[in-house]
Amino acid sequence: MITRLLVANRGEIARRIFRTCREMGIETVAVFSDADADSPHVAEADHAVRLGGVKPAESYLDIGKIVEACRRSGADAVHPGYGFLSENADFAQAVLDAGLVWIGPPPSAIAAMGAKVEAKRLMAEAGVPVLPSLPVGGPPQESAGLRRTPPHRPGAGEAAAEHLTPTDGGEWAYPLLVKASAGGGGRGMRIVRAPEDLEREIASASREARAAFGDGTVFVEPLLERARHIEVQILADAHGTVWALGERECSIQRRHQKVVEECPSPGIGEDTRRRLFDAAVRAARKIGYVGAGTVEFLVRGETVAFLEMNTRLQVEHPVTECVYGVDLVRLQLEIAEGARLPERSPPPRGHAVEVRLYAEDRAYVPQSGKMGRFEIPGEVRVDTGVESGGEVSTHYDPMLAKVIAHGASRTEAVRRLAAALRRARIHGVTTNRDLLLDILKNRDFVAGNTHTGFLDEQDLRGEDPPLELPALAAALATAAANRANARVLATIPGGWRNVRSQPATARFAEIEVVYQPLPPGVTVVSAAPDRVVLERDGLRHAFDVARYGSAVYVDSALGSVRLTALPRLPEPVVAAAPGSLFAPMPGSVLRVEVEPGDRVTAGQAVVVLEAMKMEHRITAPAAGVVSAVEVGKGQQVEAGAVLVVIEEGKQ
Repeated sequence: MITRLLVANRGEIARRIFRTCREMGIETVAVFSDADADSPHVAEADHAVRLGGVKPAESYLDIGKIVEACRRSGADAVHPGYGFLSENADFAQAVLDAGLVWIGPPPSAIAAMGAKVEAKRLMAEAGVPVLPSLPVGGPPQESAGLRRTPPHRPGAGEAAAEHLTPTDGGEWAYPLLVKASAGGGGRGMRIVRAPEDLEREIASASREARAAFGDGTVFVEPLLERARHIEVQILADAHGTVWALGERECSIQRRHQKVVEECPSPGIGEDTRRRLFDAAVRAARKIGYVGAGTVEFLVRGETVAFLEMNTRLQVEHPVTECVYGVDLVRLQLEIAEGARLPERSPPPRGHAVEVRLYAEDRAYVPQSGKMGRFEIPGEVRVDTGVESGGEVSTHYDPMLAKVIAHGASRTEAVRRLAAALRRARIHGVTTNRDLLLDILKNRDFVAGNTHTGFLDEQDLRGEDPPLELPALAAALATAAANRANARVLATIPGGWRNVRSQPATARFAEIEVVYQPLPPGVTVVSAAPDRVVLERDGLRHAFDVARYGSAVYVDSALGSVRLTALPRLPEPVVAAAPGSLFAPMPGSVLRVEVEPGDRVTAGQAVVVLEAMKMEHRITAPAAGVVSAVEVGKGQQVEAGAVLVVIEEGKQ
């Protein structure tokens, strides 16, 4: 019997596992890096052990430190969550060797699926359709041989996906996909559309995979475009029972990382669903799987192709829990204690949709900083690792939360989810909330017509909320706050002037508000420091206003607006040189690609930053000559720091 469980992870997945442990009466142990010392998952655990360091390799990827944390805390079981060491067979074996209960499949099953090239060979033997692939077994410069080296082709008795083989001459048909052999979550993946880009993308993917998973091995396979990404949740006990617990549609992705997931898929028929379930069960039985796992496929028309098997709990597991009425973490724990699954899995009910709320801008650039307010109301489930007043670190994945809605129908689930996102109060960092709302109301999404290239093909930039009324509300709320906090002359109304040569104004970087006169048809119903009600042409609008230094957030049914208040008497600042390229986020300089005097072309990479476990290329906006390089390899930079200066148009 498990009495004290250590979760070898952080953030929302640690909190989610702790929730089930509390319900089952199991004590919990958190581990944390120095960057996570004040994180909610640490506060929620019964016990916590500091690992030290801030980088994953110094903390959550250090097997020795985590096993020692088990010894120090008296834990008798370990749950790996997802990411980090969750699919590391050596870690699973180290846990077992320490006499602890491992919440996951046997190390042999993890190892079988951990190297994706070998995994595909095993799946082909089991009759699971696979894509051809070619491992990259040497330094990046050796990868040129990829252009003509024949890939693994399924032999007699092996299954193959249709129409997905290289050309007859042994050359690979572009586009190709470079993939990390270890890990997941879109790390270490690159699309290659031209032969001359292949070596560079292999090297980049390998570096990113090594940073994220400690393993830089990558491989290449054909890119099956406009396909659906469908995965099957499996659950197996140690007594021979294997469930295929429904499928999840995960096609909407950015940077090969899922953004929206739902169960069941709105775009496959019953015949395809049966084929997927059968293939997933075959996969599990082939490797003697025990516990919760996911078998992922690409589906295009009648073609079904195995992608990989994740030998762990998935980020998107809540949609399966909602539809099938199960707690997958509880089942994982019970299976680890030797329990038997019923012969038949529970039936599905309704539909569930999940969105991943990221701290990132519209260009998918990760953001970091302090969360002023983080509240998501409504009839939804919110799995999150952040709270109001918390910090979004630069060291880890930028996902803030998973928001999940369940309904009797897909329409009901989508409607509930969109309503919750609209009413959310998210202050402090830029997020992808507006993108998620654009997706949920998109005509093709509503019709279920999605594929892995959905975000690349759709114009989902939407319309920005109107600024006029929110800015007026911000000005009135600020004036009310100033009056409430005034030590003298508190009874004088805001905006009052004894000389009427100029009207009073409230200046924001985005818009300027003049107190008199009000916009035509607008009247002020009430104005308090944190809430303003305006009426326009007989229609009332309520605005919630929050201030954090110069940042002013205005939330209403019209949308969420962030304004930047400008000082009445601004301090002088040093202007950056024309042509300066700035760091879009805090990070470490991975490489500097240019030197002063170099000529560059538009789109050419000049600096590569590493932040939030990913590489970010800073490119020249136009052709010109590099006049200055302000950073060096390995240097830590803050957001807004000048990296390189380019004199545009100079030859």
